[in-house]
Amino acid sequence: GAKLSRDAVLQGLGNWRLHALVLGVTFVLFPSIGLLSVPLLSGWLAPLLVTGVLFLTLLPSTVQSSIAFTGIARGNVAAAVCSASLSNLLGIAITPLLVGLFIQSRSADMGFDWTGVRSIVVQLLLPFIIGHLLRPVIGRWVDKNKKILTPVDRSSILLVVYGAFSAAVVNGIWGVVGPQGLLLLVVISAVILAVVMAGNTVIARVVGLPREDAIVLMFCGSKKSLASGVPIAGALFAP
Repeated sequence: GAKLSRDAVLQGLGNWRLHALVLGVTFVLFPSIGLLSVPLLSGWLAPLLVTGVLFLTLLPSTVQSSIAFTGIARGNVAAAVCSASLSNLLGIAITPLLVGLFIQSRSADMGFDWTGVRSIVVQLLLPFIIGHLLRPVIGRWVDKNKKILTPVDRSSILLVVYGAFSAAVVNGIWGVVGPQGLLLLVVISAVILAVVMAGNTVIARVVGLPREDAIVLMFCGSKKSLASGVPIAGALFAP
């Protein structure tokens, strides 16, 4: 929240068509692919892994890497900041809603609990708001000390992932996932990514997006947030 420049957000906010396309790909195209993949994967993967693939497609876009890739490709960075941040914030509400619609009815053993939404708000939305409100006070210091803050930022994500993975190991994840399952997950993820990136290319050409905005759609619309996804999964599902 403290790292997000309000000027950049306001600058990119006016490109509503691009933002609508990014949100459409993230929360409509991706979930559609996930729903279509469920019957195809049912005979190949364990039920919990199939549900996990579906959950992956329901997550919001990630922020940092979307902006970084957009900058490297010389795209519209201001619009990427706005699109990725908007997706990430809306995902705090939209992802649990989609999980309730598409996963709760499919897999009662996942232990979905709507009270977990409060945990998501406390873990993700509240810190973001506090950090952004403090930006006028600490913003310059944050911008000047990126070399110090970046490892801390990434380490916090690593700790979240480590905690979730450790809990999964304790609860017998290797009894569900074997080498073949891991390989299949890699292939499935690559196929879904390829389909979405191809779809983004077609959409950008059909609607006539300028190259800079097409780059934003390509990167912001093809990523899923690990930093948001792990806490959301931890709050909504049993270990």
